[in-house]
Amino acid sequence: MTDTAADLQRLAASGRVPPPEVMAARARRWGWWYYIEYWLRTAKAWAQSILIYMIGEPLLYLIALGVGLGTLVDSGVGTVDGVSYLVFVAPALLISTVVMSTGGELTYPVMAGFKWDRLYYGPHATPVTPAQIGTGHFLAVLIRFFVQAAIFWAIMVAFGAVPRGVLVSALVIPIGVLSAAAFGSLLQAYASTLTDEGYQFAFVQRFVIMPMFLFAGTFFPLSSMPIYLHWIGWISPVWHGTQLARQASYGAVESLWLTAVHVLFLVACTVIGVFWLRRSYTRRMGA
Repeated sequence: MTDTAADLQRLAASGRVPPPEVMAARARRWGWWYYIEYWLRTAKAWAQSILIYMIGEPLLYLIALGVGLGTLVDSGVGTVDGVSYLVFVAPALLISTVVMSTGGELTYPVMAGFKWDRLYYGPHATPVTPAQIGTGHFLAVLIRFFVQAAIFWAIMVAFGAVPRGVLVSALVIPIGVLSAAAFGSLLQAYASTLTDEGYQFAFVQRFVIMPMFLFAGTFFPLSSMPIYLHWIGWISPVWHGTQLARQASYGAVESLWLTAVHVLFLVACTVIGVFWLRRSYTRRMGA
């Protein structure tokens, strides 16, 4: 028996079941939250594998790139941006891994919701609106990214990669979630416009997500790259999030106006993406 069925039985036995019109009004008001609850209950089936991924990925990255490659870099060129390579690359790896996870959560699952499994159409048969379904899916995934960023940050602390201290460096968690929201909302909106998967997601993975990972200042400062590649960082949520995370984790120096640009860019992308996905879900499923 599922938790939902047990909850319904307890609610019916209590004699406190609201009238249908009251329950419908609640669904219209809180439909996005109902979808989050549904998504989180469904995700429990993969919780163990997701947790292993969340722990294993930062461990491998920090050992291989921060410690392994870092030993070579530190012995060859000394510090990078005034700190050891492990300290330099750790916040960037947090941002890039969380942003890259949007490729798995907001592409094929969106297509499955509309076409393959049609998971969106069950909630749509209730007073929950398409815009609430899209928003609920987006927010539920952000909760998963919050946990992922928190675990990555805890491992950074264990590796001694946060010179500014535990409290200040914890800001990398909301920065990571905001970076993922900036790219993920646009990606979900784009996925919701597709009626078939003709390698579009593979194209996004290879020609959008992977270049962001490689050329957005993750492994070396953006200023050290050829000038004709700088634009990849400027339009990438990974670079803007990475620069903010480096300020939080080891106090990277940047001008105040540029810090404001990073925040505004990420917030603007998120707002545009959420607006686009809500319109797209409504247009595709009807009001």
